[in-house]
Amino acid sequence: RAATTAVALRHDREMASATIRPLGMSCQRVALRLRARTASAATPAGRHFVFTPQTSPLRAVASLAHRLPAWQPASRPALQMRLHASSATATEPAAAALSKADVVDVLKERGLLDACTNEDELRKACAEGSLSVYCGFDPTADSLHLGNLLGIVVLAWFQRCGHTPVALLGGATGRVGDPSGKSAERPVLDDDTINANTAGIKAILERILANGAADAGTHAPPAVVMNNLDWFGSMGFLEFLREVGKYARVGTMMAKDSVKTRLDSEQGMSFTEFSYQLLQGYDFCHLFKEHDVRVQVGGSDQWGNITAGTDLIRRLADKEGAWGVTFPLLLKADGRKFGKSEDGAVWLSPERLSPYKFYQYMLQSTDADVVRFMRMLTFVPLAEIEAIEASMSADGYVPNTAQKRLAEEVTRFVHGKEGLTQALKATEGLKPGADTVLDAATLEALAGDIPTAELARDEVVGKTVVDVMAATGLQKSKGEAKRMIKGGGARLNNVKVEDEDATIGEEDVIEGRVLLLAAGKKNKLLVRVM
Repeated sequence: RAATTAVALRHDREMASATIRPLGMSCQRVALRLRARTASAATPAGRHFVFTPQTSPLRAVASLAHRLPAWQPASRPALQMRLHASSATATEPAAAALSKADVVDVLKERGLLDACTNEDELRKACAEGSLSVYCGFDPTADSLHLGNLLGIVVLAWFQRCGHTPVALLGGATGRVGDPSGKSAERPVLDDDTINANTAGIKAILERILANGAADAGTHAPPAVVMNNLDWFGSMGFLEFLREVGKYARVGTMMAKDSVKTRLDSEQGMSFTEFSYQLLQGYDFCHLFKEHDVRVQVGGSDQWGNITAGTDLIRRLADKEGAWGVTFPLLLKADGRKFGKSEDGAVWLSPERLSPYKFYQYMLQSTDADVVRFMRMLTFVPLAEIEAIEASMSADGYVPNTAQKRLAEEVTRFVHGKEGLTQALKATEGLKPGADTVLDAATLEALAGDIPTAELARDEVVGKTVVDVMAATGLQKSKGEAKRMIKGGGARLNNVKVEDEDATIGEEDVIEGRVLLLAAGKKNKLLVRVM
């Protein structure tokens, strides 16, 4: 029995909230599986549903009908059969997802819970059925960065526990700018830039959330991406003041830490920035009323904006049942923000930062940080992380083994399996003295990461390696190139060049497009053949 239990726990430790220790095993809250199954059997499927423009009218009616006191269970099967026929997006696996553990426990265990407006009530609501949970992302750039990844990870954990993640694009709030954590007002971006940024961030969110859902399995509810410009775009200033502003209390708004900090500064705070918390608060209120979104998550610096939303819901909607959850900011052991490099932000867009460079950044995590980052940024079971941590102090530990696992997991989540494969191939291919077989896609993805030259085909094919090394500037002269070959340091596509008279043939141009030259272990050059 113990062996069977151990296998089940290893399969999904977070979902069963089990703790496995080297000298034995204690299981806590294992009965959650049984209780959750019982609850899901008694809870109407689709009780909490996010309406999108693609939602069929019949499916919308059914979702509302579940909330009516007069709704009779006996009439449910026939309607559900019609739902299945009318919508290919019906989430039949939701019941299986609800058999998972309390997401609050999962977030706590992994160091992802900083504060919650009412933890007990949120636990109860999670146990009763599937919730919709949102996190907002303002389009201040055309890509998110590593600092934004925690919000996506938290959404993904809610998704793995059977709840629907909603990523909200700040197409409207991005035109104002969030003052939280800022010492000066953000620069105002023009509409075209904001629209382009919004499109870029939307693509990133859809890709990463899809990666997470695929990794989680078929039970994960699909993610929803919205844009708050859809409701703010048609709302006039007077309408906002009349319908929303009268419910806001200036004293409460002034008491927010983000406001007090800015008011005490030399620059002060503009009315535009002061109103931001009300805009974000209305986002939560709108999503709560129109889409039954019950939870907002955000970084610890968002607490004031999140509580502005729960307060506005109580006043405007005259309802309870909305909760805010914050996660800690991701810091290095020395207190610096994780996600900044010497070149600036570590971007999540492959156009801004290649999967190879992203992987390399994660690979450089220190021993002091790697275990904590693995808990917070990956979905590796805690038992496995604890085993990795223990192995780091054991004899025979191979340096950077933990860092490699961290880099692989986070790169797969952000860039998918193909991105990880590309990063691993590039890492092996660019290793000093590597003899890895290369492909054109991997090499071209490195164009922004290593020196690159472009030559006409007749300047490459039929020419000696010495000629091309000199023509591209990889070596200062043909004499220097010959000496490099004699010394055994020249390579063409990771193959050592033995003869100083060796020529480059058509077969050396990988897929007819590129080749890789190396002079020494670290001096590499990508040649694009035009």
